[in-house]
Amino acid sequence: MREFLERQRDDPGVRADVARLKAEQAGPWREDVDSVAAYVHGLMDRDSKATGLKSLQGKIWEEGYRTGALRSEIFPDVPSALERWGGQGIDIAIFSSGSIQAQRSLFAHTTAGDLTGFIRAYFDTTTGSKTAAQSYARIASALGRSPSDLLFLSDVAAELDAARAAGMRTALCVRGSGPAPTAGEHPVVHSFDEVRTAG
Repeated sequence: MREFLERQRDDPGVRADVARLKAEQAGPWREDVDSVAAYVHGLMDRDSKATGLKSLQGKIWEEGYRTGALRSEIFPDVPSALERWGGQGIDIAIFSSGSIQAQRSLFAHTTAGDLTGFIRAYFDTTTGSKTAAQSYARIASALGRSPSDLLFLSDVAAELDAARAAGMRTALCVRGSGPAPTAGEHPVVHSFDEVRTAG
Protein backbone atom coordinates (compact mmCIF):
# COMPACT_ATOMS: atom_id res chain seq x y z
CA MET A 1 0.00 0.00 0.00
CA ARG A 2 2.72 2.43 0.97
CA GLU A 3 4.72 1.81 -2.21
CA PHE A 4 1.61 2.19 -4.35
CA LEU A 5 0.65 5.47 -2.65
CA GLU A 6 4.19 6.74 -3.07
CA ARG A 7 4.26 5.86 -6.79
CA GLN A 8 0.76 7.10 -7.55
CA ARG A 9 0.48 10.11 -5.20
CA ASP A 10 -0.20 12.51 -8.10
CA ASP A 11 -2.75 10.31 -9.86
CA PRO A 12 -6.16 12.08 -9.76
CA GLY A 13 -8.02 8.83 -8.98
CA VAL A 14 -5.71 8.00 -6.07
CA ARG A 15 -5.97 11.56 -4.77
CA ALA A 16 -9.78 11.27 -4.92
CA ASP A 17 -9.62 7.99 -2.95
CA VAL A 18 -7.44 9.60 -0.28
CA ALA A 19 -9.82 12.57 -0.09
CA ARG A 20 -12.72 10.13 0.36
CA LEU A 21 -10.84 8.36 3.18
CA LYS A 22 -10.21 11.71 4.83
CA ALA A 23 -13.92 12.59 4.60
CA GLU A 24 -14.97 9.17 5.99
CA GLN A 25 -12.75 9.26 9.08
CA ALA A 26 -13.19 11.14 12.31
CA GLY A 27 -10.33 12.88 14.04
CA PRO A 28 -7.08 14.49 12.93
CA TRP A 29 -5.78 13.69 9.45
CA ARG A 30 -2.23 13.75 8.12
CA GLU A 31 -1.62 13.80 4.37
CA ASP A 32 1.86 12.22 4.32
CA VAL A 33 2.16 8.80 2.66
CA ASP A 34 3.18 6.98 5.86
CA SER A 35 0.16 8.26 7.77
CA VAL A 36 -2.29 7.49 4.96
CA ALA A 37 -0.82 4.00 4.54
CA ALA A 38 -1.08 3.38 8.30
CA TYR A 39 -4.71 4.51 8.28
CA VAL A 40 -5.49 2.23 5.33
CA HIS A 41 -3.81 -0.73 7.05
CA GLY A 42 -5.95 -0.07 10.12
CA LEU A 43 -9.08 -0.19 7.94
CA MET A 44 -7.94 -3.48 6.43
CA ASP A 45 -7.25 -4.94 9.87
CA ARG A 46 -10.88 -4.13 10.79
CA ASP A 47 -12.15 -5.59 7.49
CA SER A 48 -13.65 -2.19 6.71
CA LYS A 49 -15.83 -1.80 3.62
CA ALA A 50 -14.94 1.91 3.29
CA THR A 51 -15.46 3.03 -0.30
CA GLY A 52 -12.10 4.85 -0.48
CA LEU A 53 -10.27 1.75 0.77
CA LYS A 54 -12.04 -0.54 -1.71
CA SER A 55 -11.26 1.84 -4.56
CA LEU A 56 -7.57 1.96 -3.64
CA GLN A 57 -7.45 -1.84 -3.35
CA GLY A 58 -9.05 -2.08 -6.79
CA LYS A 59 -6.36 0.13 -8.27
CA ILE A 60 -3.61 -2.00 -6.72
CA TRP A 61 -5.22 -5.20 -7.98
CA GLU A 62 -5.64 -3.70 -11.47
CA GLU A 63 -1.91 -2.99 -11.52
CA GLY A 64 -1.24 -6.60 -10.46
CA TYR A 65 -3.56 -8.02 -13.13
CA ARG A 66 -2.04 -5.76 -15.79
CA THR A 67 1.49 -6.97 -14.99
CA GLY A 68 0.39 -10.62 -14.79
CA ALA A 69 1.30 -10.90 -11.10
CA LEU A 70 -2.35 -11.68 -10.20
CA ARG A 71 -4.89 -14.18 -11.52
CA SER A 72 -8.40 -14.67 -10.07
CA GLU A 73 -9.24 -18.15 -8.86
CA ILE A 74 -12.89 -19.08 -9.21
CA PHE A 75 -14.95 -22.15 -8.39
CA PRO A 76 -15.02 -24.60 -11.34
CA ASP A 77 -18.82 -24.42 -11.76
CA VAL A 78 -18.83 -20.64 -12.27
CA PRO A 79 -17.76 -20.30 -15.96
CA SER A 80 -20.23 -22.92 -17.19
CA ALA A 81 -23.04 -21.40 -15.10
CA LEU A 82 -22.37 -17.90 -16.45
CA GLU A 83 -22.32 -19.27 -20.00
CA ARG A 84 -25.52 -21.26 -19.43
CA TRP A 85 -27.37 -18.32 -17.88
CA GLY A 86 -26.17 -15.97 -20.61
CA GLY A 87 -27.37 -18.44 -23.23
CA GLN A 88 -30.79 -18.43 -21.55
CA GLY A 89 -30.94 -14.64 -21.85
CA ILE A 90 -30.50 -14.12 -18.10
CA ASP A 91 -28.84 -10.85 -17.11
CA ILE A 92 -26.02 -11.30 -14.60
CA ALA A 93 -24.97 -8.49 -12.27
CA ILE A 94 -22.48 -8.34 -9.40
CA PHE A 95 -22.92 -6.47 -6.09
CA SER A 96 -19.71 -6.47 -4.07
CA SER A 97 -18.01 -4.44 -1.38
CA GLY A 98 -15.05 -4.46 -3.77
CA SER A 99 -15.01 -1.50 -6.14
CA ILE A 100 -16.50 -1.81 -9.61
CA GLN A 101 -12.98 -1.53 -11.00
CA ALA A 102 -11.83 -4.44 -8.79
CA GLN A 103 -14.82 -6.54 -9.85
CA ARG A 104 -14.16 -5.96 -13.54
CA SER A 105 -10.47 -6.78 -13.09
CA LEU A 106 -11.26 -9.94 -11.15
CA PHE A 107 -13.62 -11.29 -13.81
CA ALA A 108 -11.36 -10.21 -16.69
CA HIS A 109 -8.35 -12.11 -15.33
CA THR A 110 -9.65 -15.46 -14.06
CA THR A 111 -7.90 -18.79 -14.34
CA ALA A 112 -10.74 -19.70 -16.77
CA GLY A 113 -10.19 -16.62 -18.93
CA ASP A 114 -12.08 -13.34 -19.34
CA LEU A 115 -15.65 -13.73 -18.04
CA THR A 116 -16.70 -10.07 -18.28
CA GLY A 117 -18.70 -10.74 -21.45
CA PHE A 118 -21.29 -12.56 -19.33
CA ILE A 119 -21.81 -9.73 -16.83
CA ARG A 120 -24.26 -6.93 -17.60
CA ALA A 121 -23.65 -4.67 -14.60
CA TYR A 122 -21.51 -4.14 -11.53
CA PHE A 123 -22.52 -2.48 -8.26
CA ASP A 124 -20.39 -1.55 -5.25
CA THR A 125 -20.80 0.37 -2.00
CA THR A 126 -21.46 3.59 -3.90
CA THR A 127 -24.93 2.02 -4.37
CA GLY A 128 -25.27 1.65 -0.60
CA SER A 129 -24.61 -0.86 2.15
CA LYS A 130 -24.92 -4.53 1.30
CA THR A 131 -27.09 -4.96 4.39
CA ALA A 132 -29.59 -2.20 3.49
CA ALA A 133 -32.78 -3.03 1.58
CA GLN A 134 -32.62 0.32 -0.27
CA SER A 135 -29.41 -0.81 -1.98
CA TYR A 136 -31.18 -3.75 -3.57
CA ALA A 137 -34.13 -1.57 -4.59
CA ARG A 138 -31.64 0.78 -6.31
CA ILE A 139 -30.03 -2.16 -8.12
CA ALA A 140 -33.40 -3.42 -9.38
CA SER A 141 -34.22 0.09 -10.60
CA ALA A 142 -30.85 0.45 -12.34
CA LEU A 143 -31.44 -2.89 -14.08
CA GLY A 144 -34.94 -1.81 -15.07
CA ARG A 145 -36.48 -4.80 -13.31
CA SER A 146 -38.91 -5.47 -10.52
CA PRO A 147 -37.09 -6.79 -7.43
CA SER A 148 -39.26 -9.93 -7.56
CA ASP A 149 -37.73 -10.73 -10.98
CA LEU A 150 -34.26 -10.91 -9.46
CA LEU A 151 -32.44 -13.69 -7.63
CA PHE A 152 -29.67 -12.59 -5.26
CA LEU A 153 -26.98 -15.11 -4.22
CA SER A 154 -24.64 -14.52 -1.28
CA ASP A 155 -22.76 -16.32 1.45
CA VAL A 156 -23.83 -13.67 3.99
CA ALA A 157 -27.28 -14.07 5.52
CA ALA A 158 -27.58 -10.37 6.48
CA GLU A 159 -27.18 -9.42 2.81
CA LEU A 160 -29.81 -11.96 1.81
CA ASP A 161 -32.17 -10.60 4.48
CA ALA A 162 -31.78 -7.09 3.00
CA ALA A 163 -32.32 -8.32 -0.56
CA ARG A 164 -35.42 -10.24 0.51
CA ALA A 165 -36.74 -7.16 2.35
CA ALA A 166 -36.44 -5.30 -0.97
CA GLY A 167 -38.52 -8.01 -2.64
CA MET A 168 -35.82 -10.13 -4.31
CA ARG A 169 -35.66 -13.90 -4.32
CA THR A 170 -32.58 -15.17 -2.48
CA ALA A 171 -30.33 -18.18 -2.00
CA LEU A 172 -27.48 -18.79 0.43
CA CYS A 173 -24.41 -20.12 -1.37
CA VAL A 174 -22.35 -22.36 0.93
CA ARG A 175 -18.91 -23.32 -0.34
CA GLY A 176 -16.04 -25.38 1.03
CA SER A 177 -15.58 -26.85 4.47
CA GLY A 178 -16.07 -25.41 7.91
CA PRO A 179 -19.23 -24.33 9.67
CA ALA A 180 -22.00 -23.25 7.32
CA PRO A 181 -23.59 -19.85 7.87
CA THR A 182 -27.13 -19.83 9.19
CA ALA A 183 -29.51 -19.82 6.24
CA GLY A 184 -32.64 -18.59 7.99
CA GLU A 185 -35.47 -18.57 5.43
CA HIS A 186 -33.14 -18.65 2.44
CA PRO A 187 -32.77 -21.76 0.25
CA VAL A 188 -29.23 -23.18 0.32
CA VAL A 189 -27.11 -24.08 -2.72
CA HIS A 190 -23.61 -25.57 -2.72
CA SER A 191 -22.90 -24.99 -6.41
CA PHE A 192 -24.18 -22.69 -9.13
CA ASP A 193 -25.36 -25.89 -10.84
CA GLU A 194 -28.06 -26.06 -8.13
CA VAL A 195 -29.35 -22.54 -8.73
CA ARG A 196 -32.92 -22.27 -10.00
CA THR A 197 -33.06 -19.18 -12.19
CA ALA A 198 -36.81 -19.01 -12.71
CA GLY A 199 -39.99 -19.45 -10.69
